[in-house]
Amino acid sequence: MRVVEHIERARGPLFSYEIVPPPRGRTVGDVVAVVERLAPLDPPWIDVTAHSAGAYYRELPDGAVERKVYKKRPGTIGICGIIQNRFGIDAVSHLLCHGFTKEETEDALIELNYLGVENVLAIRGDGLNYDKKVAHGRSVNRRASDLVGQLADIRGGRFLEELSGARPMDFCVGVAGYPEKHFEAPNLGTDVAFLKRKVEAGAHYVVTQMFYDNERFYAFAGECRRAGIDVPVIPGIKILTRESQLTTIPKNFHINLPEELTRRVAEDPGRAPEVGLEWACAQVRGLLDFGAPSVHFYVMNDVESVVRVVERFR
Repeated sequence: MRVVEHIERARGPLFSYEIVPPPRGRTVGDVVAVVERLAPLDPPWIDVTAHSAGAYYRELPDGAVERKVYKKRPGTIGICGIIQNRFGIDAVSHLLCHGFTKEETEDALIELNYLGVENVLAIRGDGLNYDKKVAHGRSVNRRASDLVGQLADIRGGRFLEELSGARPMDFCVGVAGYPEKHFEAPNLGTDVAFLKRKVEAGAHYVVTQMFYDNERFYAFAGECRRAGIDVPVIPGIKILTRESQLTTIPKNFHINLPEELTRRVAEDPGRAPEVGLEWACAQVRGLLDFGAPSVHFYVMNDVESVVRVVERFR
């Protein structure tokens, strides 16, 4: 089922999740263990991140979050296939502009279609160690709106080359939004204008970068509506679990942490997991009261904290 269908049919709080493929050399069993832990929560969908030959974010054993330069993390399409067909949970595959040609993107979409995956998140992605531009007549999507446009073409049966017998593939397309603006944008208004361009290109919903101040999301949602963005805007949160994250999360994700949260953790670092849990529960409660269509959890390596929060609302 499509993400927007889950939202339309929801009769209670809706919680979705985002997981990261294991590093090279690890097995898919790591992902399976996480999905098995999430499955009892009846997730409507689970996102699986994609990583080009550049950088990704990982959570260290001490809870710190770091930006790791890596050649590539494997298996996003395969992992989506496992989630979709072994667990019967809808998967959302992340598609990137950076590091992938339009031809590679089209191939990935054909594979996802074979696997029955109907949902994708179209994002630009992090910068690379190299720049794959145009080679031997092959081209790239430079912006997320370009990638959404390619998805719209495929929805209309327009492929890069003539494919005998190919049928249109109607993916539900999500895009990213930034309640505190993207760090490269000059201001929030400009960033929302870029977001509107992605929606006009054919996106069906928006999921936000993590934030810790609900007022930022409320203001962002209002800006979206005033700009004419009428698709669902889903808030994304990451549960804080360690004092070290007071530094690593703002550094890596270009967001601000509320003074109250910072003070409470700094006063008693040993209570950081408890403070983070309480803060996340308050965020979820406020977001649901606000009317958020869903709450999206960035799991990373911290599935147990996510389970503890969600179980309070079931």
